[in-house]
Amino acid sequence: QVQLVESGGGLVQAGGSLRLSCAASESIFSFDAMGWYRQAPGKQRELVTTFARGGSTNYAGSVKGRFTISRDNAQNTVYLQMNILKPEDTAVYYCNAKKNWASYWGQGTQVTVSS
Repeated sequence: QVQLVESGGGLVQAGGSLRLSCAASESIFSFDAMGWYRQAPGKQRELVTTFARGGSTNYAGSVKGRFTISRDNAQNTVYLQMNILKPEDTAVYYCNAKKNWASYWGQGTQVTVSS
């Protein structure tokens, strides 16, 4: 069973930065795609950014230029660097991995941006 464990969330002032981590229980090369999603109170879960095995990366328009996804293959870890944070970035952030038509989720980590 694939396990994804997020960390790095917290409270930050607007304009600040945070880096989220997602540690996978197996090699990230085994996944067809990995990425980050978020869910704000009262809203649906939405895509933040993903990358596919082939190397293509996708960002939501609202975070493009501020957020960056990266990975450490040796540590089986994916990161989300979030800069110039805004109050509207407040949400629970979830790591996601897709493999063989299955989708796996972490438990989520809270990010709160104060104005």
